[in-house]
Amino acid sequence: MLVVADGTRILGAVVSGSIDASMMSGFGQVFPAVERGAAIKVLAGGALLPGVALFSAKPEVRTLKDLEGRAIGTGSIGALIYQLTVGLLEKYKVDTSRIRFANIGSSTDIFRAVATGTVDGGLADAALIDTAAEHHVHLVEHGNLSSSCRNTPIRGRGRPIRRSKQSARCWWRALAAYAKLYRFVQDPHSREAFMRARRSAFPTAPETDHLAQWHYIQTYKPFAVTWSAAGTVALHAGAERALKAQRQIMPFERIADMSLAADAVKLLEGKPTSRG
Repeated sequence: MLVVADGTRILGAVVSGSIDASMMSGFGQVFPAVERGAAIKVLAGGALLPGVALFSAKPEVRTLKDLEGRAIGTGSIGALIYQLTVGLLEKYKVDTSRIRFANIGSSTDIFRAVATGTVDGGLADAALIDTAAEHHVHLVEHGNLSSSCRNTPIRGRGRPIRRSKQSARCWWRALAAYAKLYRFVQDPHSREAFMRARRSAFPTAPETDHLAQWHYIQTYKPFAVTWSAAGTVALHAGAERALKAQRQIMPFERIADMSLAADAVKLLEGKPTSRG
């Protein structure tokens, strides 16, 4: 498991072959890469909602319009966090030409920069809404993308996977395992197991953080459980074009291959597949 700063760097690592797959990252940057000849495919959708929200520590920043003339923390141009930030601002008629976008890195780094006042606002994990006051930040109006942007094109996450030495069976079974996990954590009966796993993975985190994550998942049910991401991929491709990252909208078959995902769902449901 490798920690990579943001989606553009993840994509570069997948294309180069230094990593085999990104199992939960933004896939917007895949489209211009494929257009330029990168041999990668989206095999499934991971999250159906953008699980981020826009925070600020500045008391005078209450609305998105208040950010005009100020600095917003994002990832590099083309990274999902950058696309989501621009998409949110444009939806609510904010003049992005009057905003200075600071390349901070991951959403965790952005939240740290927001909390310390290094930038005037930025997107971070939406689960932090419940504990925002503890970090001396607040949610900006319309800043919760899980609700304000749930029907807009810039909302998908996916799994760009490079054709590698790994067999199709390996990816097929991996997708089935992830789908099973998503179904489990979105079931209210999984609370005890979820909290136990969170405490083990993040032993120094306060209990309020674990509860906030649980509350977010149960409220929004953000994870894909049937891998039906075709529509999201098509919409996201349109958004990429709108952001001028590619010259044209490409055929779905060139961007994605959902056959492994379809068989993964059949495996979970005990149905016969073409892979045995």
